[in-house]
Amino acid sequence: MQLSLSINLCDYEVDVDPSKPLLWVLREDLKIMGPKFGCGIGVCRSCVVLLDGSVIQSCAYPVELCTGKEITTIEGLTDPLAETIKDAWVHANVSQCGYCQPGQIVSAYALLSDNSAPTDADIDHDMPNLCRCATYQRIRQAIHDAAGNLP
Repeated sequence: MQLSLSINLCDYEVDVDPSKPLLWVLREDLKIMGPKFGCGIGVCRSCVVLLDGSVIQSCAYPVELCTGKEITTIEGLTDPLAETIKDAWVHANVSQCGYCQPGQIVSAYALLSDNSAPTDADIDHDMPNLCRCATYQRIRQAIHDAAGNLP
């Protein structure tokens, strides 16, 4: 089935099964490699993208539900808020293996878009992303640092 998608402010036409998970359309069909495959059931959140500004787990989200909406991947986060978060990530030395970082940063972006002064409890609630390297304290610190330097 031919579907029209808006991804990172660009329009795409894809001919795919409408039930195909968005993650695989992004990675296989469109070669947008930022969102990662981790668990395939929407638990680890390595695949997080924004759909009209809201966090979704793209590995468990049918592409047909994305038509007429704006999809934003890590590649599309280029505004001052995104740059502030990315700078805080580097400064806090968050990334070790880096695999979960696209999903972590997209989730942090959504959090800080809605809450410019999150508490530790807010971060813990809105950032259930799994990190095999267990850099949770540094992730929390980077979010606090970014919040303190918002544009």
